[in-house]
Amino acid sequence: MFLAWRELRFARSRFALMGAVVALIAVLMVLLSGLSSGLVNDGVSGLRQMPVTAFGFAEGTRVDGAFSRSVIDAGQVAAWRGRPGVEAAEPFGNTLVNAHSGTGMPIDLALFGVEPGSFLDPAPAGGTRLGSADGLVVSSTLIEAGLHLGDTITIDRLGVKLTVIGATADQRTFGHVDVAYLPLDTWRRIHGANDGEATAAAIRERDGATVDLTAGDTAAHTTSMTLTDAYATSPGYSAETSTLTLIQVFLYAISALVVGAFFTVWTIHRRHELAVLRAIGASRRYLLRDGLAQALLILLAACATGLLAGVGTGALLSGGDVPFALETPAVLTAAALLVTLGLLGAATAIVRIATVNPLAALGAQR
Repeated sequence: MFLAWRELRFARSRFALMGAVVALIAVLMVLLSGLSSGLVNDGVSGLRQMPVTAFGFAEGTRVDGAFSRSVIDAGQVAAWRGRPGVEAAEPFGNTLVNAHSGTGMPIDLALFGVEPGSFLDPAPAGGTRLGSADGLVVSSTLIEAGLHLGDTITIDRLGVKLTVIGATADQRTFGHVDVAYLPLDTWRRIHGANDGEATAAAIRERDGATVDLTAGDTAAHTTSMTLTDAYATSPGYSAETSTLTLIQVFLYAISALVVGAFFTVWTIHRRHELAVLRAIGASRRYLLRDGLAQALLILLAACATGLLAGVGTGALLSGGDVPFALETPAVLTAAALLVTLGLLGAATAIVRIATVNPLAALGAQR
């Protein structure tokens, strides 16, 4: 570490510039991680909070339109209830509507039709559970937006009036629209569905059991998806997540290239000094270890600075309209990848040290 420390001291401006670039990349990684998590929460938090193992949709339903196109009947739900490993199966309704409050405030809602008292019926943090035909349990984000318990919501064009009787403790959204739970019969009236019809069968497996979804689909004439797979049915979910993932991959690649390019230039610049050290007995392993330690120090310091700046910036964004949510595992994973790829880029450049000819220090010709 002797050589590494001396170079860090005497070339402070160069290493500070390199560290600033890595820190800015770290800030971008934190912000992209928070934006990605925020978009996922805003798109599928309503599904995430459901105690469901899988959904059984109408046979042949495509993933991108499962909740908007699927229609199943009571017989298909009953077929799932009798499957091995299934603890419960309940009809579930899903539709997007426009509405307005009693004060005229426009509201977009993702209506989740559930049977009151079933395992899909949410326990509200405030108010009461579903029971009355016109009762509505809404996401906490609607309460934060100005809606109150006891307010009346009118569905546009249909004129159906619903009363807010409860609110969840957390954010529950679907396709960036706030979720509202209501009795399944009321959902059918709004959606125009017949008695016994629903969007999908919500399936929950027993603890320790594994449900054979393929066999269940054959028996019930459905197309099933696990809860995680059903995330892709949320409008825009796949496009948003794939775009942000691609941007993150490019940022990782850029970080490795930037760090590698810096250390390539730096290694060429100090080639003569390294050759002198080789000539007086320093091993190649020592020089490689010294160079990698130098890169690690820069990357750790820069990433720590960038993470702090990114978390601070993210805290300001979290309270606004931007769907932003910082999750510690995602942030730490991004930081670890940034350091690892930076080290790989530096190692690729520092390998040049192994080819340094000690005779170069003595002015010999190759």
